[in-house]
Amino acid sequence: MRIRPFVQPDLARLVELTIETFRPFYEDHFRPLVGDVIFANQHGAWREDYRAQVAGLHDPSGHQYVAVAETDHAIAGYVAWSVDPARRNGAISHLAVAAEHRRHGTGVALCEHAFADMRARGAEVVEIGTGGDPFHAPARALYEKLGCTALPVTYYYRQL
Repeated sequence: MRIRPFVQPDLARLVELTIETFRPFYEDHFRPLVGDVIFANQHGAWREDYRAQVAGLHDPSGHQYVAVAETDHAIAGYVAWSVDPARRNGAISHLAVAAEHRRHGTGVALCEHAFADMRARGAEVVEIGTGGDPFHAPARALYEKLGCTALPVTYYYRQL
């Protein structure tokens, strides 16, 4: 596996990978949990939202970066992060790993790559968010393995 900087021709695959990775959360977990009205209000356009988000993740002039994990010339995953130089903070905003590459160290390698870049840019602290639901349990385990400390947060939804 090789980790390299994002290049524009990667965009279509990163969007596809993001949608593949998070489809089970939105369609199989979140929608049944909250119902159609809340789902439509909160995340009804989640695919389109990701298409727009992923397209804007790599913007070095705005201190936003993306790295891609590649194996045999195929994208295995990616990580997106930002750095706030004034606060000396970094944040990982997106981490997606193709199903066939999970549990093989790809997520760890991508996060460690982002951490090293953040340190080089003066960051002293990194923030990574994820859900507390069963779908996100592997992400929580990964972040704990990386030495991150969890801060429990709970969101409530109610149809009006």
